[in-house]
Amino acid sequence: MKITGIVAATFAAYQKDGSLNLSIIPSLVDKLISEGISGIYICGTNGEGPNMTVEERMAIAEAYVKAANKRILILVHVGHTSIAECKKLAIHAEKIGADAFSSVAAFYFKPVSVSNLVNCMAEIASAAPNLPFYYYHMPTLTGVGMDMVEFLRLGEERIPNLAGIKYTASSLHELQACLNFNEGKFEVLSGFDELLLSALAIGAVGAIGSTYTFAAPVYIEIIRLFKANEIDKARDLQLKVVDFILCFAKYPSIAAQRAIMKMLGFDLGDARLPLVPLSDADYNKLNGELKSIGFFDLLQTYAPANIVSQEQAIAN
Repeated sequence: MKITGIVAATFAAYQKDGSLNLSIIPSLVDKLISEGISGIYICGTNGEGPNMTVEERMAIAEAYVKAANKRILILVHVGHTSIAECKKLAIHAEKIGADAFSSVAAFYFKPVSVSNLVNCMAEIASAAPNLPFYYYHMPTLTGVGMDMVEFLRLGEERIPNLAGIKYTASSLHELQACLNFNEGKFEVLSGFDELLLSALAIGAVGAIGSTYTFAAPVYIEIIRLFKANEIDKARDLQLKVVDFILCFAKYPSIAAQRAIMKMLGFDLGDARLPLVPLSDADYNKLNGELKSIGFFDLLQTYAPANIVSQEQAIAN
């Protein structure tokens, strides 16, 4: 398996009573497939995996695998503070037919060296030996920021099913080094949406991010422009992405993005404590700010139906 294009890191969905809302998953999967994404990454940071029980995470994984029905890749995040629980989730992911799995480092008792980190990931990855495994590197949240080139060097020997890294850090020089480690043996999936074009420029071919859940066609157009060597247009469109990310980044990130999903017709309910939703005042303020920078018009411009219409007009 080789992941190219973009993978949407989807958000958790809850009922009014705080229980899981699994019924919304099929429509969300259909939406993302129609928009041309390559895969879906579930129960990660934005998917609130650490806020759920293992049983809830298994139920979500089953719902996504069933809804996708092999039409699109499903990557299951199994990270947990307990390696034993990680392994349970990994075994389950393989059993239900997920396409790959991933894990962050333990974030309470943290690994103290790259070798220690690799040993932890090797233990988790061994639970589903037939699935590709991606280490989820996110030092800003886990507090585990280590040499990822060294991780690949050691992981190459100790983790037979290591496919690569979900690289959610802004160190582009290290991302580039990882991409070129051992002649490009491993996949390194860019995890910062605002740096997609920069990641493409240094050789990345795949990315995983939360805003792809609601703005996938815009990013797919950036990739198309980059491949067509229309760099100025790609840069201009990437700047529009940066503008709307800076807009919602003034608020708690997950709450703001969940609010955007609601604005677009996908009410995901309220996130679980300690996360809190935007107040009504902030929700309306964010909505107004997004309108003022043309965010919703941007989504409309690159909606799949409009892209097809533009192509037909050119052909005629």
